[in-house]
Amino acid sequence: MSVAAFMFPVLFLLVLAGIPVAFSLAIVSAGAGLFVFGPNTFAQLYGSFYAAATNFILAAIPMFVLMGAILERSGIAERLFKVMQIWLGRLPGGLAVATIAMGAIFAAAAGVVGAVEVMIGMMAIPAMQRFRYDNSLIAGTICAGGSLGTMIPPSVIAVMYASLAQMSVGELLAGMMLPGLLMVALFIGYLIAHGMIRPPEPVAETDEVAAMPLADKLRLTVTSLLPICALIFAVLGSLLAGIASPTEAASVGAVGALLLCVCYGRFSIAMLRESLRITVRISAMILLIVAAGTMFMGTFAANGGSRLIRGAVEGAGFGDTGVIVFFLAIVLLLGFVLDWTANVLICVPLFTPFIRQAGIDPVWFGTMAIIVIQTSYLTPPMASSIFYLKSIAPPDMTYGQMCRGVVPFILLQLATLAIVALYPPIATWLPDQIVGF
Repeated sequence: MSVAAFMFPVLFLLVLAGIPVAFSLAIVSAGAGLFVFGPNTFAQLYGSFYAAATNFILAAIPMFVLMGAILERSGIAERLFKVMQIWLGRLPGGLAVATIAMGAIFAAAAGVVGAVEVMIGMMAIPAMQRFRYDNSLIAGTICAGGSLGTMIPPSVIAVMYASLAQMSVGELLAGMMLPGLLMVALFIGYLIAHGMIRPPEPVAETDEVAAMPLADKLRLTVTSLLPICALIFAVLGSLLAGIASPTEAASVGAVGALLLCVCYGRFSIAMLRESLRITVRISAMILLIVAAGTMFMGTFAANGGSRLIRGAVEGAGFGDTGVIVFFLAIVLLLGFVLDWTANVLICVPLFTPFIRQAGIDPVWFGTMAIIVIQTSYLTPPMASSIFYLKSIAPPDMTYGQMCRGVVPFILLQLATLAIVALYPPIATWLPDQIVGF
């Protein structure tokens, strides 16, 4: 048990030393495994690796990544952003509202956090700076909009979470739907209020969107919005209705994205090759962390880690509410130093037995855990969203402005978490109504 107690501190030291998360997990697993398995350590670790590599549900991840990579190059992102500008641009803080709406729609089509943020950032930053929006607001809006890929189904994180927790992917995605929409509504409400209190400076330039004839606006809306809505319906509808497995639904999405790319005249062999290259790189990174995380948790359990956690929980005398708060706090703290993949890999196998034993609804807890993971995605020092934004931000947008900009959205995410915690039916009602109908 003493070996298990040292596994997490050693893991954090390796990660903070700059060693990639997957290799850090594997090194700690191998070292700790020697204490319990001896010369059979590597045979045991290979078994964990093989179990992760042959998990059928995880095969959906490359398909969702491919769908997002193709959509990024299909031209539909630019068209969608223009549609959002047309219908939302006249609201107070209209461009910021359009950016969040764009993030929500594209999150529902792509399911990959980084791809959504980079895509909307490259379009929204020049437009918002042209209309003299504050850099902090721009940064916070783009980071928050990009983070919606965590909460808006289909979500790669939800697929991985459900696989590790041995629960229905469709139920978890359905449970996330209403909290995700609530979060979007809170974001938009805040941006409208901010735009009314502190509107951006007026800009003396012709508004191309306002000058567009109504017929052109409607044509652009129909040709941009309907195809992406059909794609979202095909993926989520087939999954939630029980018609398709997660892997099959993701494959439908990838084929649909490819057809959209062809219809918009953006298809080329070079585009397909680049999309496949990105898919292989991102999928390999995620699945290697999954395999290494499976090894880590197997070794942790073999060294008495489960008994260690159970002893800590029982010794603290937590009730059901205390257990939930304790586990969510650990998820948030781990999110400060680990990316979401390692966070899910470590926490879900560790917490799931206690959650089931306590009779806590796994969909409700899973939804809250994913909200916390999304919050940690925005929270420094290991704020992945800020690092994504930094890679595309202009020189005049500083790290300090980015950190200040995400604070209101972190508070809104915590408000969403509090609402879901106080009113569990927000997460549990929809799965009961539509999954497998």
